[in-house]
Amino acid sequence: MKKIKKILIANRGEIALRIIRACSELNIQSVAIHSEVDKEGIWVKKADESIAIEGDVIKAYLDYDVIISLAKKANCDAIHPGYGFLSENADFARACGQNGIIFIGPKPEHIALFGDKTESKKAMKAVGVPVIEGTEEAITDKVAAAKIAEQIGFPIIIKAAFGGGGRGMRIVHKSKEFDEMFESATAESMKFFGRGEVFIEKYVTNPRHIEIQIVADKYGNVVHLGDRDCSIQRRHQKVIEIAPSPRLSETVRRELYRISTKAMFKLGYESVGTIEFLIDEHDTIYFIEMNTRVQVEHPVTEIISGIDIIQRMIEIAEGDPLKFLQEEIKFRGYAIEFRINAENPEKNFLPSVGTVTTYLTPGGPGVRLDTSLYSGYTVPGNYDSMVGKLIVWALDWEGATNKARRALDEFIIEGFPTNMPLHQHIVRDQDFIDGKFTTGYLDTKLSIFNVRNADTVKEEERKKSNIFQKFLW
Repeated sequence: MKKIKKILIANRGEIALRIIRACSELNIQSVAIHSEVDKEGIWVKKADESIAIEGDVIKAYLDYDVIISLAKKANCDAIHPGYGFLSENADFARACGQNGIIFIGPKPEHIALFGDKTESKKAMKAVGVPVIEGTEEAITDKVAAAKIAEQIGFPIIIKAAFGGGGRGMRIVHKSKEFDEMFESATAESMKFFGRGEVFIEKYVTNPRHIEIQIVADKYGNVVHLGDRDCSIQRRHQKVIEIAPSPRLSETVRRELYRISTKAMFKLGYESVGTIEFLIDEHDTIYFIEMNTRVQVEHPVTEIISGIDIIQRMIEIAEGDPLKFLQEEIKFRGYAIEFRINAENPEKNFLPSVGTVTTYLTPGGPGVRLDTSLYSGYTVPGNYDSMVGKLIVWALDWEGATNKARRALDEFIIEGFPTNMPLHQHIVRDQDFIDGKFTTGYLDTKLSIFNVRNADTVKEEERKKSNIFQKFLW
């Protein structure tokens, strides 16, 4: 295949900037598209070229016919979808190919397969991956679904068959709650994904959420880049991601690596992808889903492995074989990523908007910041509330948690509320410091943390150390 010379980035924010940087290092020209409200975005300024899309600010990143047309006019060889928006749209990937444009990602058939949670579960079960007991077909009939739930036994979880990110998901602990939860889940699924089908699964109480990063080329070479622990979540949305998991047994870790690489080899998967699992208190493994795109949390894997995941995506799309064997990948230390969201902790984490008035970023060894913020930038309220990712690294877990506390305390964003007070509480919590957390961690900790008092915690510690007195919160 020909070498890619120019890439259109069908996304926005920090992931668009991340792709631009990867392109620059590969000597590839980058083209950013943007909506009207994103015209002052830093990624728009950093790209080699930028193209405005008029009209609906959401549809600007979703109308793939327009995006492909713009790519052709700009003489782009390829399109990188980032994450979210069109990144897991099989029709978009297929349309790119039909128009002579390389889609930087997996084959359309794999995107379609893993976009359907029921079919993906069947496929993974067929290649030897353990799955959670539940329906094998999507369902919309409430009465039939209730009977299935009774057969499986409560608690169960209702999940949107064609969605993700915690949308269209409800946990049902008792049969009397089922009807209301089912109607709520299907309605939310219809609203966000245009499909109301759901499936029913046995709910695993307080498991760890572990995912495996896969990289596979077009020649059958499949490697893993280690594991990530995404257990710290709020309302099924990831808040903090860690690589590797600090308390996963080596036996379970090796088995996750084995079944993940074997499954992707058998299915002929290409590009990067993430296989997500739940691990219960007995170390039982359950496959839950596969994400056929780059993950928000990819930086922690890059840091411990030394491999640029975005660049590998591009090279695989070009037709290059992997440049390393599994045994050549060496993992080093621990990395933690904190999702920085424009949210108001005092108002139940309601998304917030505003203009950045003060912006002081952390630095020093082992600190990385992926963000599109800058002083004077106005955060629009039209998109996801995440405005950046703070990533820290150290040789051991204790060093990583200490560095995280220091970096979070250095990070100052003023002009609108963020969820950093929550992160500041978490890094001071003894269970977190000890690596003891499951998906139920924040359910029990939020009321204890009382995030609206996080400023007081920081102020007291700063007064003791007499550091940053000028910038007390």
